[in-house]
Amino acid sequence: MQHTDSFVRADQHRALGLSTFAFTVCFAVWTIFSIIGIQIKQDLGLTDTQFGLLVATPVLTGSISRAFLGIWTERFGGRIVFPLQMMITAAAVWMMTFVETYEMFLVVALGLGLAGGSFIIGVAYVSRWFENKNQGTALGVFGVGNVGAAVTNFAAPFLVVALGWEATAQVYAVVLAITAVVFYILAKPDPEHQRRQASGEVHVSVAAQLAPLKNLQVWRFSIYYFFVFGAFVALASFLPRYYVGAYGLELTTAGILAGLYSLPGSIFRAVGGWMSDKWGARFVIYMTFIVSLLVLFLMSYPGSHYIVQGIDGVIEFDISVSLSLFVTLSIVLGFVMSLGKAAVYKHIPHYYPNHVGSVGGLVGMIGGLGGFILPIAFGILLDVTGIWTAPFMLLFVLVAVSTLWMHFAIRNIERKQNPDLTIETYT
Repeated sequence: MQHTDSFVRADQHRALGLSTFAFTVCFAVWTIFSIIGIQIKQDLGLTDTQFGLLVATPVLTGSISRAFLGIWTERFGGRIVFPLQMMITAAAVWMMTFVETYEMFLVVALGLGLAGGSFIIGVAYVSRWFENKNQGTALGVFGVGNVGAAVTNFAAPFLVVALGWEATAQVYAVVLAITAVVFYILAKPDPEHQRRQASGEVHVSVAAQLAPLKNLQVWRFSIYYFFVFGAFVALASFLPRYYVGAYGLELTTAGILAGLYSLPGSIFRAVGGWMSDKWGARFVIYMTFIVSLLVLFLMSYPGSHYIVQGIDGVIEFDISVSLSLFVTLSIVLGFVMSLGKAAVYKHIPHYYPNHVGSVGGLVGMIGGLGGFILPIAFGILLDVTGIWTAPFMLLFVLVAVSTLWMHFAIRNIERKQNPDLTIETYT
């Protein structure tokens, strides 16, 4: 990978700024079903399981597409692939307004899901502009584009109330198409792509690009990302529905409160990148998992009525998580997840500088699949158990297993490399 000592700082800022803005718009589009899906659910009379599948379908495409979009970005450059992906997605969003059946909504949602693939395009493009010591911070800033989920949670409910969900989707499609044109006009080819064009170097084969995927380490990173990103996407889509159902809130209020979760889950990703550069990505991931366990334990506790035989007779009392406490917990959860997302992607350009697209694409794909699988699982849990907090119980188990697996795997590696090592390091 080429170092950036000779790069013009303004070009670095241009690449990072344009990519972050484009990713923000794409992420807002990617999570649009979390809002308009509630109206579609009412119009079509969908079950929670059907609604979960509808919300999750764009995430499936966005996850799977990251694998080949990362490879294409390495081959053709982000300046070409990014606008092309946005234009195709904009067309799918516009077409959605003409759909009337649930089955066709699922089909169109697959096309809309390409918006989620924008992440790996931006990672592969941005990482080429920055030296290794600053890549964590740069990619953390780029990851702030996750704030697009908060934009949708804050703005889309009011657009739906004022214009209807169809016009809201059309507004999103137009904004995305304009963003694609602006990016293509203002962005520059990344330095590595320019170097290859100038030297006439033959493109790296697909087999060579995929070679690092044989490493278990890559799959371990993917498991981390399954929670910090996949669960983030799942909750960003699920929380509006949760607030409406569990607390009886209006859609606009539910959207705002869900946005309070999505906002720190996005904007503090830059802080996570900086922390990873300074203290090490492993430390940040450990902190993310431990805090998440505590928060999810409280969020998963269902409202309960207890009858206890006391000394002087029967004692009855209730335990429940108030709305204000739940919102506070969700904000804390979003914050630590944002740190974890940045930490995972700090690893990739450091260990695989010449395969950021392919490795990052796989990690993003597995992580994104969490955003597909979990909303469906949430819906099934609600239909089967009838307990509103059941989805948070599932997430608690997921984090607990991931934390134990990560810790023992890392300790095993360290013992093999340093048999006499007894003190944990976080670098």
